[in-house]
Amino acid sequence: MKFNSKYLPIVIGAVFALGTVLGSLMNAPVEDQLLAKNYSKTKLNKLIDFINNEYVDSVNTDSIVNLTVDNILSKLDPHSVYIPPSEQAEVAESMKGDFVGIGINFYMYKDSVAIIKPLENGPSAKAGLKSGDRILFAGKTKLFGRRLPSDSLFSKLKGIKGSEIELTVFRKSEQKNLKFKVKRDVIPIKSVDASLLVGNKTGYIKINRFAETTYKEFKTGLSRLQKQGIQSLILDLRDNGGGYMEEAVAVADEFLKDKQLIVFTKSKNGTTDKTFANEGGSFETGKVYVLINENSASASEILAGALQDNDRGTIVGRRSFGKGLVQREMDFTDGSAVRLTVARYYTPTGRSIQKPYKKGNEEYYKESEDRIKSGELYAKDSIKVADSLKFKTPKGKIVYGGGGIVPDVFVPMEAEHGNENVAYLLQTGIVGHFVFEELDKNRKAFEGLKFNEFLVKMKSSDLYFKKFKDYILMTGLDLKLDKTKSLVNRHITAEFARQLYGELYYYDVILKEDAMVKAVLKPKK
Repeated sequence: MKFNSKYLPIVIGAVFALGTVLGSLMNAPVEDQLLAKNYSKTKLNKLIDFINNEYVDSVNTDSIVNLTVDNILSKLDPHSVYIPPSEQAEVAESMKGDFVGIGINFYMYKDSVAIIKPLENGPSAKAGLKSGDRILFAGKTKLFGRRLPSDSLFSKLKGIKGSEIELTVFRKSEQKNLKFKVKRDVIPIKSVDASLLVGNKTGYIKINRFAETTYKEFKTGLSRLQKQGIQSLILDLRDNGGGYMEEAVAVADEFLKDKQLIVFTKSKNGTTDKTFANEGGSFETGKVYVLINENSASASEILAGALQDNDRGTIVGRRSFGKGLVQREMDFTDGSAVRLTVARYYTPTGRSIQKPYKKGNEEYYKESEDRIKSGELYAKDSIKVADSLKFKTPKGKIVYGGGGIVPDVFVPMEAEHGNENVAYLLQTGIVGHFVFEELDKNRKAFEGLKFNEFLVKMKSSDLYFKKFKDYILMTGLDLKLDKTKSLVNRHITAEFARQLYGELYYYDVILKEDAMVKAVLKPKK
């Protein structure tokens, strides 16, 4: 049968009509769903408008929105967080690895900006500033007697590379004010604190976080140690809370052979993303020891887990924090950001090292207190592990998931049982402040001393230990230090070494009696 073209408009119209009817029937439930989903968003927006337009008092609705965002994220997991604009720039800078400034280590001593130490070869050191100088004015801005917050101080001292700032300082040793013109420059924020020899053929590298420049810094330190003939390496990840996973993966790649699995992630839709080592790692054969403690988290645990699961490294210390969630940072137009958990990390054997968080954020962060109560910081037998979360490495070693990396070699905390507060106190900046104030009273007491002479001087007397006990009491802390005298003395001596001679001298002192380092270096039976 032939089709008569005169009926074509009628047929087309009928098809369109039928399509419209079918389309409306099919789309109605979807539109209802979308309306239902969008209703909550609309409700929130309307509430903000009601408060703006009708509420009896003036209200900063931005702060309400921030509180709402914080509250929503707190219901998800402990690591999904909102970063307001005021903090986002600082967070980004700390992870970038450098900033433009004048190159000083300082703190507010009484009502003045006191220079603890100018950065070696930095702008301030080149201009002639010294330890102990007080910065009175930055340009025409008064800095003393104001108790300025750190972020305000930083903003006065930072600027554009090559720009000049005039600093007026009071130099106590000369009892007069001096003016210096300082040209701002790029100041590195080191993520690798030290790389040095701690034994005849053993190197040591301390990584404090995983920032943009960590792998580059690590490679520089490792190369220097390899030129000195190291056969073993101690990688110190204690108190390293993590950072960029990519940087930790790049470090792990230097120890692992081609195609060995480093880490994999799983999202809620089941997508698995695996990361493997490449060929040509620069330290694939020497012995590796990784130091961890209860504050080693996230990227640190990924690195430790990769080496442990591939039978490549010996993990030494105490059980790590237990963070195995992947965050992605998403920016808002106002300069704020949300760091949202999007997947879970798994080590090569398939274990998740994320500790439970179903009881809420408060209980999650109090878990560290439970470790103290259980005695876990002092005895490996007190570490709670679940047989259901038992995994095997290629060589048959048993490893556990469910909450942190359990070390192969356990080393208890360096403090008397029940005196954890002393160990934690020594990790704060209080020792540094005490040492600065003692030097400030009498820098001449150390003038001209060679490092070995300095060590003899510090060992010959309990003067600074006694002064530190008094200093602690003056701050309102009632801590018994006598049982941990050797530990406290070591930290005091190390801090004096840092402020007088430099960072590497701090580690030269602190590592000689370090329990974990000694556990690595002691002769094997």
